[in-house]
Amino acid sequence: MITKALRFALLATLSLAALPATVAYADGPVAAKSAAQFDADRAAILGMAGDYKVTFDFRETTPWRAEYTPIPAKLSGGYESVRVIEDTGRHIVLQHLLVVTGDDKKTMVIKHWRQDWTYEPTDVLVYAGKGQWNLEAVPGAMRAGRWSQTVFQTDDSPRYGGWGEWTSEGGVRRWRSNWTWRPLARRDAVRHPAYDRYYGINRHSPTPNGWIHWQDNIKMGPDGPAPDAKIVPFVQESVLNSYVRDNSYDVKAADAYWAATKDYWAAVRTAWADAIARGHGVHVAEVAETGSASGERLMAYADDVQTGKLAVAAAIAKARTVIAEVVR
Repeated sequence: MITKALRFALLATLSLAALPATVAYADGPVAAKSAAQFDADRAAILGMAGDYKVTFDFRETTPWRAEYTPIPAKLSGGYESVRVIEDTGRHIVLQHLLVVTGDDKKTMVIKHWRQDWTYEPTDVLVYAGKGQWNLEAVPGAMRAGRWSQTVFQTDDSPRYGGWGEWTSEGGVRRWRSNWTWRPLARRDAVRHPAYDRYYGINRHSPTPNGWIHWQDNIKMGPDGPAPDAKIVPFVQESVLNSYVRDNSYDVKAADAYWAATKDYWAAVRTAWADAIARGHGVHVAEVAETGSASGERLMAYADDVQTGKLAVAAAIAKARTVIAEVVR
């Protein structure tokens, strides 16, 4: 049987000092896009929706400190359904739903990460270290023709954001972000390593049978105790997440979960958005096992909604209380 505690353990296997304030650009200004180019961008983003067998390939490669030894490569996988849950033309939201079958042959659906895409954004929510996320302005000259991607955790609390342009090189379509800061993923956080954040570039590319998400990460952390510590690189990491179209798993379970809980999660998204707007960012304590201080409770309320133990309105009220409690 897959328990609620095991759910976060599965996510862990599958998936401080102030950070520099400088902006890392993704190349230079570009011309405004034509309607056809804009439509091609949208098609690439919307094309990520579907049902997939996913492979997660994590590899620490080059150590940047003499005393650091890279950990062994880790290969894992699973099945995910990705659904378009909002599309206003210039703003697209994709929700990932992880589908897991336990030893007892019962299926569990775990709401996984969420990605929001916005065309020509004025600002983007970025990680600023120690549980802090700030709304950071995108330089005016860098907005035209670009899309931001903001990624949220399983409970819709923030994770990271960046912006970049969809281009084609060598016949390969891709979106590449600027350099972005991110908190540790559960797969690293539960080990309590010397590093405590990532500085990386994200790339998304459609493939003939799905799409890939490639992360080029520098794992970074303090070089000693606070308050005099400097943030330094420990090791380079390459992450390749491959999504291959596959509907041989229990896709109906993913859609049933979302049908039962989508109104609850819509209200949760709104509550987070309101908190972020009020504070021009948000502070939420990071928790290694669950991602954030709100993770376990917000996910549990959704489970109770699906099983009928909790009415949607009651779950929304509880969720708003939790978010108000954890936001600083």
